[in-house]
Amino acid sequence: MTDNDTIHLLKECDAGSKMAVSTIDEVMERVSDGSMQQLLRESREHHEELGNRIHSRLIDHHAEEKDPNAMAKSMSWMKTNMKLSMNNSDAAIADLVTDGCNMGIKSLHKYLNQYKAADDTSKSLCEDLISIEDQLCRDLRQYL
Repeated sequence: MTDNDTIHLLKECDAGSKMAVSTIDEVMERVSDGSMQQLLRESREHHEELGNRIHSRLIDHHAEEKDPNAMAKSMSWMKTNMKLSMNNSDAAIADLVTDGCNMGIKSLHKYLNQYKAADDTSKSLCEDLISIEDQLCRDLRQYL
């Protein structure tokens, strides 16, 4: 059971980190404020580094990586492009990314509760991802 919960939790974290990187990539070229660009760039690097650590743990458990849900990814893309076609401001981008962070945090907490038997290392990686998302959300408040 522990191994199954560990793998499931790692897969969800893997998908979440990939979704975050994808979202940041999607909005980055539209950001006009240099400080906000740097903030997003740094957060992307943190998500990518953590995603690599998560991926290594999946390999250690002989498990496949998990891509973000195709429906969630396409809905995110549609929401981003529709919202930014009407208002392409840094505030709108901060709003979109903050919403994504909040959804990610909520989902990751749900997975921590769902996969209680996951090993401590995997739980710690999940908590690190939550922390990165929370920090990005807090850092973006000044742009809302």
